Amino acid sequence: MNRIVLGALAALVLVGIGLFWLQGRAQVEKGAPPPVVPTATPTGLPSGDLAGLSGPGLPRVSELTREQQRFFRYDRNRDLKITRNEMLSTRVDDFRKLDADGNNLLTFEEWAVATSDRFAGADANHDGILSQAEFATTAPKAKPKPKCACAK
Repeated sequence: MNRIVLGALAALVLVGIGLFWLQGRAQVEKGAPPPVVPTATPTGLPSGDLAGLSGPGLPRVSELTREQQRFFRYDRNRDLKITRNEMLSTRVDDFRKLDADGNNLLTFEEWAVATSDRFAGADANHDGILSQAEFATTAPKAKPKPKCACAK
């Protein structure tokens, strides 16, 4: 008796699943896009009256000062703060320039200490982060321009 009841119940479940599947498939077919009908290929060039039309304006470029450009070279994540790691990450090429003969007598550790000391000297409030004002103190000193030796 249990077999008959379980068989009938299983048959009803399978019929129900089949009905749901058919209904779901029918809804997908109703929502399908219409078939694409090829249209005639246009001949000739399109024309239009362009008098009085103008395109969108150009984007504005903010002019950065020289110090702001220098600051953003170091501030990689643009959070307006320079961490010690950001300051040191751009100094590898400078180290290679200092070691002109390539014998590595100037070690990276010596160079990193000098850079860390420079960072510490610029960090006036000793919070481990350089603000824009603190960073401005690290700017290289401007070299005086030689006077013109032109013949007049």
